[in-house]
Amino acid sequence: MELFLTIVYLLICIGLIASVLLQSGKSAGIAGSIAGGAETLFGKKKGIDDKLARYTQILAIVFLAMSVIMIIFLR
Repeated sequence: MELFLTIVYLLICIGLIASVLLQSGKSAGIAGSIAGGAETLFGKKKGIDDKLARYTQILAIVFLAMSVIMIIFLR
């Protein structure tokens, strides 16, 4: 049981790290401020960013729940 929970926990950790690193930043310095005006005017394609943000939220909730479960069961 302990090994199974540890493996699942590691997979969740890796998934959470990957989903955070794959998200694009809000701006990229001067280039972001110049392009930001055009994105506001013409709109920005946000399909993948929205999905990654949603997956990150789900993985964070599962990570928190898994942490509590491991504390309770693996004492």
